[in-house]
Amino acid sequence: MNRAVIDLWVGIFVAIGLGALVFLAFKVGNLGSVSSSDSYELSAKFDNIGGLKIRAPVKCAGVVIGRVSDIKLDPEDNRLAVVTMKVDSRYKFPRDTFATINTSGLLGEQYLGFDVGGEPDLLKAGDTIKKTQSAVVLEKLISQFMFSKASEAPTPAPAK
Repeated sequence: MNRAVIDLWVGIFVAIGLGALVFLAFKVGNLGSVSSSDSYELSAKFDNIGGLKIRAPVKCAGVVIGRVSDIKLDPEDNRLAVVTMKVDSRYKFPRDTFATINTSGLLGEQYLGFDVGGEPDLLKAGDTIKKTQSAVVLEKLISQFMFSKASEAPTPAPAK
């Protein structure tokens, strides 16, 4: 093999490697599933969104049906976070759909999950999902468990 052929093959492998790195960067950044299909916007209010981020997936029965598009504090009630999401227009949900913030695995990414209700009326573009469940904060659960165990400790019997 002459030097020119070897240089060509090295160049091809370097280009493939750079392409793979770009692909992985898009996958890690949740940019790999940009959809060109039509979508409609829904919103939901939560007490605590935990680590939910913009571009987090919206799932129903484990299937990605949309993405979180915006997160902000409610201008009228500063105690609530308003999560706006874009849902693929192929999927329609009843008005009594329940929105929950879930975690993939023990320390995985957080996503918005839909538990479908049974009401015949459907959510329309711009509607707000009324039934929500906030994120479970692991640190809060651990501290509650520790403090409840400390309060259950037996008190010593009085000395006679």
